[in-house]
Amino acid sequence: MLPRSRTMPSRIHHGVADERHDIRHYLEVEVQPKVSESEAINPQSNYSKCFDDDGRLKRTGNFWTSSSHIITAVIGSGVLSLAWAIAQLGWVAGPAVMVLFAFVNLYTSNLLAQCYRSGDPVTGQRNYTYMDAVKSYLGGRKVMLCGLIQYLNLFGVAIGYTIAASVSMMAIKRSNCFHSSGGKDPCHMSSNGFMITFGIIEILFSQIPDFDQVWWLSIVAAIMSFTYSTVGLGLGIGKVAGNGTFKGSLTGISIGTETHTGPVTSTQKLWRSLQALGAIAFAYSFSIILIEIQVIL
Repeated sequence: MLPRSRTMPSRIHHGVADERHDIRHYLEVEVQPKVSESEAINPQSNYSKCFDDDGRLKRTGNFWTSSSHIITAVIGSGVLSLAWAIAQLGWVAGPAVMVLFAFVNLYTSNLLAQCYRSGDPVTGQRNYTYMDAVKSYLGGRKVMLCGLIQYLNLFGVAIGYTIAASVSMMAIKRSNCFHSSGGKDPCHMSSNGFMITFGIIEILFSQIPDFDQVWWLSIVAAIMSFTYSTVGLGLGIGKVAGNGTFKGSLTGISIGTETHTGPVTSTQKLWRSLQALGAIAFAYSFSIILIEIQVIL
């Protein structure tokens, strides 16, 4: 004998037999809501809030994190050598080179910003790295060529940061030596130990997984950038205020000028000018990580 619920007649609702409702209820069949035509055409509207429009986890960057990344990249350690670079090139060539490199950096940044999405600038496919953008727009052997240039650039920037860090640490040690000896000891020392130490620290930090995703790291770096930039600016103002006038010349340090290492030769003048150009270019390395900053937004 069947259960009572299976033998009872269908329920009457406003005089209409609701047989289909009873069947769904007894068989426990869940009816899915009908998908509209617009939702079928645009499945992105049904994506979870945890995922982005390209299926990846939703990005968590905001105005503050991206600003800290930009400040860290723009106000890098290269600004510490700008005063020395201007002293080598002079008040004419120095600012002119800075304006030139700033224009080049602005131009390349705009190009990279436009290459962030392939096709449509709003709904196109995202390029998460510089090489993704090169692959989307160029392809072929140009990808290998641009990749080689990019890695050479990164290699040069890493060397620049290593040298800048070692020279800065050596300068602190020399300053302590000068103060302790009262200026009697020339305090000659090598920066090789500082370079090796800094390189080992870089290697160790590079092994930390997702080290670039630490949100507070760029904020700390931005604070440090403002700090040493302010220190450098304050020392420059203090130097000018102490002397009562600006020092330097329109063409920079001239040949034959006496320094603590002796008179400047023509070879040293050329070498220092090239070093100054490299120092200014090193200070304008913002665009190298522009696409990576766009990815977090």
